[in-house]
Amino acid sequence: MSAGACCKVARRRGEVAGWIVPSVVLALMPKCPACVAAYVAIATGIGISLPTATYLRVALIGLCVASLALLAVRRVRRLVQRVFPRPGASGLNELTRRM
Repeated sequence: MSAGACCKVARRRGEVAGWIVPSVVLALMPKCPACVAAYVAIATGIGISLPTATYLRVALIGLCVASLALLAVRRVRRLVQRVFPRPGASGLNELTRRM
């Protein structure tokens, strides 16, 4: 297996993980702040207050939604570039020819 093929597999796995992790976090995120506080206490051994758990929950939801939106925008942009390529733009080869 060449180094290029290995890098493509690793990149693809990273892309899939980028979709799975925020989706799983959103799916498993509890609705009540008391449950968030309990999960944090179980996972880390640190107790947090309910207002802090509320802020943490909102922040995690915001980060997951923003991450999924960014991934969706990147995917759509790649798809549009593949379907409608810009004339005369062939990537790095075009830049090296100009130099």
